[in-house]
Amino acid sequence: MSKEERNVGVLSDAAIRRIARRPLSKTRKARLGFIGAGWWATTNHMPLLAARRDVEMVSVCGLDPAVLARCRRDFGFTHTTGSVRELLDQGLDGVVVATPHTLHAAHALAALRAGCHVLVEKPFTTSAASARRIVALARRTRRHIVVAYGWNHRPIGIKARELMEGKAVGRIEYVLCHMASPVKNLFSGKSFDFTETAYVPSSLSTWADPRVSHGGYGQGQLSHAAGLMLWLTGLRATSVFANLSRVGSRVDMYDALSVRFKGGAIGTVSGSATLPPGTPGTFQLDVRIFGNRGVVSLDIARDRLTLDTHAGRHEVVPLQPGDGAYRCDGPPHQFVELILGLTRQNFSPGDVAMRSVEIIDAAYRSARSGRNEKT
Repeated sequence: MSKEERNVGVLSDAAIRRIARRPLSKTRKARLGFIGAGWWATTNHMPLLAARRDVEMVSVCGLDPAVLARCRRDFGFTHTTGSVRELLDQGLDGVVVATPHTLHAAHALAALRAGCHVLVEKPFTTSAASARRIVALARRTRRHIVVAYGWNHRPIGIKARELMEGKAVGRIEYVLCHMASPVKNLFSGKSFDFTETAYVPSSLSTWADPRVSHGGYGQGQLSHAAGLMLWLTGLRATSVFANLSRVGSRVDMYDALSVRFKGGAIGTVSGSATLPPGTPGTFQLDVRIFGNRGVVSLDIARDRLTLDTHAGRHEVVPLQPGDGAYRCDGPPHQFVELILGLTRQNFSPGDVAMRSVEIIDAAYRSARSGRNEKT
């Protein structure tokens, strides 16, 4: 058991069977709790969920009583606490885990063991072993895991998935995945760049202190790109060789990964924290999937999605301006709909997130060892 899971406890098989038999929802409102009341939870998830008529904002757990009082006033929570155990005693249907990276595993496992469905911020966890334990427990207890991969829910991601399901590229042989973000100050620990739009500012340690973040750009941003790439392809890595560069920071600012996948495909996954602010599109995210029949190319900054095949098919998929822009409304809305049985679709499930963690975890181990590392 990892440090992430300390003091969580272990369920008996009988307890797991009891959880699995519980209905998807006790009411037509999803009773939700939040573990964590930081930047993204309060700026994105809480406002979106509080606005839904089929959601009851029951409890929020955090460390700052003043922030908890604001959340109670602004988002309609009926209960606030500094104790995770007390939050999980509130008869919740679902829990949103939005704590620092290294706490995700313990809090997600605790929520599942309380019989709750779980929405987890990315990175899903900071170790592959913990990710696998969460996915296995969710499967055994028949609980949903949704991970906050916003691009998987955007029109460009959904249409790219439809292309891949049509098997136009054939057998995947090579993938390229590159992401760049304007977060140089954040990951170097100098300043939080999103104060003007934040309900509460983020602690810089969450991103720039390796003891809290367990890594830099790979954990905090490249996990987004890997989550999209793996959802589109269904691939699972078997080994990773990585070069990471800090460039004056305590955590990685640049990532260059060479990946081998089950079935023989290979790929490159790369990232940069130093995209200049104001760059058109805000983020760069390119995914190119090469198969024995053709290529799917996705460029979110330019709202561009194309298919080119060896049989002579050349298609530019129609998109609207902004269809590739980052928004994270899809995961929390789909989370509620899964809880209430309104959908069976999950565009960012725990299995995809687990495979993303396997790559990122192996990358950090490879950077330390200087060797190719198995996932």
